[in-house]
Amino acid sequence: MTLFENIRFLDTTLRDGEQTPGVALKTEEKVWIARKLDDLGVNIIEAGSAITSEGEREAIRAVTAEGLDAEICSYCRIMQQDVDYALECDVDSIHLVAPVSDLHINVKLKKDREALKEMALSATEYAKDHGLIVELSGEDASRADLDFLTDLYKAGVEVGADRVCFCDTVGLLVPERTTEIFKELTSAIDVPVAIHCHNDFGLAVSNTIAALNGGAKEAHMTINGIGERAGNTALEEVVMVLEWLYKYDTGIKTDELYKTSRLVSRLTGLAVASNKPLVGGNAFTHEAGIHVHGLLADTSTYEPITPESIGRERQIVLGKHAGKSSVTLALKELGLDVDESQLNEIVGRVKELGDHGKRVTDADLQTIAEAVLDIYRESKVKLEEFTVVSGNKAIPTASVRLTVDGKEIVEAGIGDGPVDATFEGIRKAISGFADIQLEEYHVDAITGGTDALVEVLVKLSREGKMVTSRGARTDIILASVEAIINGINQLIQD
Repeated sequence: MTLFENIRFLDTTLRDGEQTPGVALKTEEKVWIARKLDDLGVNIIEAGSAITSEGEREAIRAVTAEGLDAEICSYCRIMQQDVDYALECDVDSIHLVAPVSDLHINVKLKKDREALKEMALSATEYAKDHGLIVELSGEDASRADLDFLTDLYKAGVEVGADRVCFCDTVGLLVPERTTEIFKELTSAIDVPVAIHCHNDFGLAVSNTIAALNGGAKEAHMTINGIGERAGNTALEEVVMVLEWLYKYDTGIKTDELYKTSRLVSRLTGLAVASNKPLVGGNAFTHEAGIHVHGLLADTSTYEPITPESIGRERQIVLGKHAGKSSVTLALKELGLDVDESQLNEIVGRVKELGDHGKRVTDADLQTIAEAVLDIYRESKVKLEEFTVVSGNKAIPTASVRLTVDGKEIVEAGIGDGPVDATFEGIRKAISGFADIQLEEYHVDAITGGTDALVEVLVKLSREGKMVTSRGARTDIILASVEAIINGINQLIQD
């Protein structure tokens, strides 16, 4: 029987994302993320720190104005001014953070324990007097004296704190000790105790689970584990550990986790590592023949969860290691049936491409298979010509002339760059024929030098169907157009 019950999730993506160097979210971007977190089922959203700037307050006010189901929270220091700014933003609650280790109290605040305690209690009372929910948080709690911390929490609860939080600010906890601490704290404190972990040693998820196992009722997390230094606890990982390994119903819409991950990655500009659990590009990608042979029999042989459970799809990557099983599975995904001799020929051609260091995309495989099966389909979309204008004082503009299902169409588009402008022109040209969305765009230089051969990989979607396609040229724009047109033709085949 699981010890987990009544767990709430506080998401700090909006604040901790901006603690990451190089990330500065616009107000509308914060609102988009907040809406998605609310739809996901997150209980509390820490929308930012109101004391930071007027721009930050504008963003927090925009989030609170959305009328979301989630409780909206602002980070505050133990200062009346911080609480006043939070009140200006009409938030529901504050995450009131008090440095609690002697290192932080003496070196950062230049005060002693009693002075710190007085500041924390005064700020708590002030916030409660003004109608706010207060979560009293101990910063650097993992290096604090536990007796002093417990005493501070109890005193905070006596003056009105609704929740308390233990912050492993520099990621020094280990799971065994975390469980011990939380069993002790939760038996001594009458309000919900939360856990806030950092990932400096890669233990944020493990420590968060250990805290919940020790009685914590709330976990602080971020999407994709983003945050300062090595980041914070990854929400998607904790949720799926609870759901799949502990069989605990989190109330989170798990099939929206991948979409949420992608949205946060796109808006913050922080790429997700290919090998990141669950939401990384390789999490449900298979190539080795023995693995794919097992997948054909039962997908659970090499997948701990179904990709659909977090809103993903299985991918089969083909290259020189491809075997009959992996090619057969990939062909089934394309709706193609082959006999043994045809399969042998297709596998041979795939391996030949792989030996030249090429990744075989869906479009490549379909082209190979159709050649082997003597299937010929004339492209419905053909590029006749395109022109791009770009410069440091010119808005990137592209004009394209296409033949779409036998009809010549001329269109133009503008974008953030020449490739974006060209895709916009192509998308407009075929808009009456098909609605195509560009999901991913990736460029690799194959050789060195300014005349390097570049490979462009694009992922396109239409009405739920998704394909990847490749273009390879020394001209990056031409390679991009080649990949896009190839993918479009694959998507619109009857």
